[in-house]
Amino acid sequence: MSKRRLSQKTVEDIGRRRIDRLMDLSEEAVRQDRGDRARRYVELARRIGMKTRIGIPAERRYCKKCLIPMMPGVNCRVRLSNHMVVVTCCECGETRRKPYVREQKR
Repeated sequence: MSKRRLSQKTVEDIGRRRIDRLMDLSEEAVRQDRGDRARRYVELARRIGMKTRIGIPAERRYCKKCLIPMMPGVNCRVRLSNHMVVVTCCECGETRRKPYVREQKR
């Protein structure tokens, strides 16, 4: 008796939908001040991403240290300094820096 296998494209599609749903739920949990629940949703989304070998979309930012979804003005601070975008998590204090030199040259 053989098991029916799903194609990789189907697995990726299911994984993307589940990741999007979990990230939506985590952002909603942050707005309701439920940090523990938001962390769990992000953790589950990361596991699904690893299992299906797809990444979490870039527009869905979360703190790599404490796994809280980053929402500017709610739980993170965004500053521009020395050709860098500096994002600081207000939960754990983790700082992420990203250069924006290309955008300035235009």
